[in-house]
Amino acid sequence: MPRGFDTASNCTAIAAAIHANNYDFVCRYYSDSLSKRLTASEAAALSAAGVTMVTVWEDSPTSDGYFSHLRGVDDGSSAYHAAMLLGQPAATAIYFAVDYDADPAVINGAITSYFQGIADGFTACAGGGAARYAVGIYGSGAACQAILGAGLANYSWLAGARAWRGSAGFNGWNLRQNAGTTLLGMGVDLDDATDDYGGFRV
Repeated sequence: MPRGFDTASNCTAIAAAIHANNYDFVCRYYSDSLSKRLTASEAAALSAAGVTMVTVWEDSPTSDGYFSHLRGVDDGSSAYHAAMLLGQPAATAIYFAVDYDADPAVINGAITSYFQGIADGFTACAGGGAARYAVGIYGSGAACQAILGAGLANYSWLAGARAWRGSAGFNGWNLRQNAGTTLLGMGVDLDDATDDYGGFRV
């Protein structure tokens, strides 16, 4: 099983050490917050070291009020353009975070609308044709199950908070977040993956 971690820290300086410590992938951010954003030089360093990357768009999606169709269009378009600028290969995934224990009514309402907006943003970025990237969701088991079931994501990343709704028994994940720790001087969350998790190298 591939193993890796997610972090908000730039990994350029430790790319070789990540590989030497037998980690297969690193999950990094696209975001309006430049301090945690994956950079082109970092992506090149990780790829050269033999480390696969996973990308997730996240800008404080931690409450009901964050989510709407319009916000989905905006986040989807921003993430798509960021991936294009980075050189993220076609047919790989961009995950979008639902980083709290959302109520089922909100999942089926505003959060579903948000992911419909992401799909619309991707389509617009593709000029009305097929989108270049696949969509993934990070969140509770309930959120992942609903968005996958609605056909609005191809990949799911189960959040580490197993007490969140639907998480304890959810087995349909491509990525599974585990305990937080300090690794190579950085704060990280450890992750497992299935063979197909939408990762890439540049």
